[in-house]
Amino acid sequence: MASGGEALEPLDRYKSKRLARRRHFMRRMVTRPVISTVVRPTVMGEENVEGLEGPFLVIPNHQSHLDAPMVFSLLPDKLTEHLATGAAADYFYRKRFISSLTSLFFNTYPVERKGKARARRASKAAGMTRRLLEAGVPILVFPEGTRSRDGKLGAFKPGAAALSIHTGAPIVPVAMAGGHEAMPVGSFFPHVGSPVFLYIGRPMYAVAGEDAERFMARVVRAIEAMLDQASAHPEMPDGSSPFDPPDVVSD
Repeated sequence: MASGGEALEPLDRYKSKRLARRRHFMRRMVTRPVISTVVRPTVMGEENVEGLEGPFLVIPNHQSHLDAPMVFSLLPDKLTEHLATGAAADYFYRKRFISSLTSLFFNTYPVERKGKARARRASKAAGMTRRLLEAGVPILVFPEGTRSRDGKLGAFKPGAAALSIHTGAPIVPVAMAGGHEAMPVGSFFPHVGSPVFLYIGRPMYAVAGEDAERFMARVVRAIEAMLDQASAHPEMPDGSSPFDPPDVVSD
């Protein structure tokens, strides 16, 4: 039981191999062919996550309504087999059919958006995400919280970095380009044939003494570097990799 006598949601379905096989089939037969027909996707950097084990957080920038379907359908199975993400309870969980369909494709868990206690809602969402990570379930988070209106990166909230620090789960930065041009805010359907790119970075860990804000700032720099260089293996001006941790974290 949670504090206050509230029952905790069972986590078994988020780790179910049977449901994972069903999601894989639906993505392979439905969403991946549809996305590849509507836009022209290119995915780079799969080699960066070849040795990845255990839970992790997939952290992309957010440009359009295409982003989540592209992440779940186009990224390698190693990242998406059990990947879960939060979905607005007031929209996706109002009707059983919609919630079942959303869960089938995106392995979702409900997140409350409306009500009087905003801080309490945020705490509950973070609590569910933390429970899933601690149970070995990887999580997709869009730290900007909303789609970019102009295609540029917005402010990344540090919550995902804090969860990474708390649980020890690494962050996998994903840079997404072309989504804004393919389906800008206000569009009801993508521009057919638009090129989109997904660059998968190397897993990133916080170092001793690094707080969530600093860690997330490094993640943002890595995503910016991948976007600027159109590469999953970008370099900083000094020749170092943006995925590598700093040698020293100063106060």
